[in-house]
Amino acid sequence: MAKAIMIQGTMSNAGKSLIVAGLCRIFKQDGYRVAPFKSQNMALNSFITKEGLEMGRAQVVQAEAAGIEPSVLMNPVLLKPTGNNCSQVILMGKPIGNMSAKEYHTGYSLQALETVERCLNKLLIKYDVVVIEGAGSPVEVNLKENDIVNMRVAKMVNAPVLLVADIDRGGALAAVVGTLELLESSEKELVKGIIINKFRGDQSLLQPALDFLEQKTGKPVLGVIPYLDQLGIDDEDSVSLEDKKIDKALKGSLTIVVMRTPRIANFTDFDALAAEKDVFLRYVQPGEKIGQPDLVILPGSKSTIADLAYLKEEGYEKEIKVLVKKGIPIIGICGGYQMLGREIFDPEHTESEIDQVKGLGLLPTQTTFVTSKMTNQIRAAAVHNSFLGINYSAPCLKGYEIHMGRTDLLEESKPAFIIFERSGKRTTVNDGAVSQDGMVMGTYIHGIFDNDDFRQTILNVLRMKKGLDPIFVIRSTVAAKQASFDRLAETVRKNLRMDLLYKILGKQADL
Repeated sequence: MAKAIMIQGTMSNAGKSLIVAGLCRIFKQDGYRVAPFKSQNMALNSFITKEGLEMGRAQVVQAEAAGIEPSVLMNPVLLKPTGNNCSQVILMGKPIGNMSAKEYHTGYSLQALETVERCLNKLLIKYDVVVIEGAGSPVEVNLKENDIVNMRVAKMVNAPVLLVADIDRGGALAAVVGTLELLESSEKELVKGIIINKFRGDQSLLQPALDFLEQKTGKPVLGVIPYLDQLGIDDEDSVSLEDKKIDKALKGSLTIVVMRTPRIANFTDFDALAAEKDVFLRYVQPGEKIGQPDLVILPGSKSTIADLAYLKEEGYEKEIKVLVKKGIPIIGICGGYQMLGREIFDPEHTESEIDQVKGLGLLPTQTTFVTSKMTNQIRAAAVHNSFLGINYSAPCLKGYEIHMGRTDLLEESKPAFIIFERSGKRTTVNDGAVSQDGMVMGTYIHGIFDNDDFRQTILNVLRMKKGLDPIFVIRSTVAAKQASFDRLAETVRKNLRMDLLYKILGKQADL
């Protein structure tokens, strides 16, 4: 009886993460204790656990689908690209330094293998089923020797493998056949089935191709998963921004733009805004104009100085300042908050070789980068927050911090929030700033818009400012996410041969 099953793909972005989340939800519904696992993740969307440890967003989503608390055991290695073929390496939730791709793949990855195995074994002891996710393709011949996320992990626990192909991008049949051809015989033996993902159209027209795959490969096709649009579940990384299509730019709606900087991080901060029925959320791609939105957001960044330079070089600095003068408000989150200040200092060259750079000058703040990283789940209060003149107060807002800078107010200015708890410990720390005219706000708190009352208050002020009626029925982000997990599970269950899947696992369904 297998205690683990592994989902691998023929390519990156084949939909492995969502299928893992769907299976986690199904196994939970069927009475099993289930956990996700991905030994190594590369993403700029990360999350902070209750212990203040950093892990990939995808495994957090999968843990939520499984109904369990996220843990770095589920993602022991996280790579956060910093640009220039380099990534920050995070091991067991803590950064250990920056490495080039060559340094990591040829010098470090196999050193982390012992940690990977230890984490996976702990999960196997605690849970009935562990759903393991691979990365990219298992047959990247230039990387395979030092790969710690695909077949080496499957062999580690003798996990049956399901191979996922993205048919929406074309070439799915060739990708499946080619992947299996390039696997070693012992690896090919571990592959127990094929899943075709992101299908649009009449499946009867696809059946000859499925028959061909089974005959050619000797592997059963477990199912065909339809393309799921606007599912409402956090995306793993910014590659998914290219696929976001939002068609709510209608009369009577709010338009919110997010600056799509080259090193954007934690863009899931804005998913709750995008899910509002009357909000048109648009990511401003390079070369596009900002236009005349109701709100501009500067997102988090893995490299604040580089993304600030991008805003200046592309002319967005001037455009943003003109918009503020016209009365269009601006919010900056984390790196975006740092950019809104007057100056940024990097004395230890944490981010770049530049010692000092001027910010956008829209908040009376200055930021100094430090080598230590602030990672906490937080609880905060809003005390007469004056952004947009709302005079908003709330006793408990939730979110998390991930930053390597300290931001100081240069003159009398109101903080945006007061943090009273970090990683379960009591504290009293001012966070963020609001400009004197109330048009600009910055904060280090990721996930601030997931607080339903705060989000609704901001949106209602924007609605009334635009001459629209306020909305008083508050959309619950928690309830919406749980409904999305159930929808995903229902779709996966309906379109997979669950009897065969459970047979592969050696388990029974619907306990």
